[in-house]
Amino acid sequence: MSIPQSQHPDDEDAKKRESEAVAMRQRALMVLLDASARQRLMNIRMVKPELATAVENYLLSAASTGKLSRALTDGELKQILLSLQQPRKDFRINRL
Repeated sequence: MSIPQSQHPDDEDAKKRESEAVAMRQRALMVLLDASARQRLMNIRMVKPELATAVENYLLSAASTGKLSRALTDGELKQILLSLQQPRKDFRINRL
């Protein structure tokens, strides 16, 4: 019977760095979004995680370049969401 070995130190370090990066991201978003906008982003994350990640990346890059100087409101976040979403394709079937 073999005893399971603990994870490698490199794996533990990688997980620790990843969790620190996630925590830094969350702290930055706390500053960049007001409460209602943060709630909207959390709701979007449940339904479309890739869209929420794209919005977060956009916000963080805008903040790092100095384009954002204050917390965004829910309405402003809606505008960003509309600009980042893929356009929907409408299909029409015409019957003869």
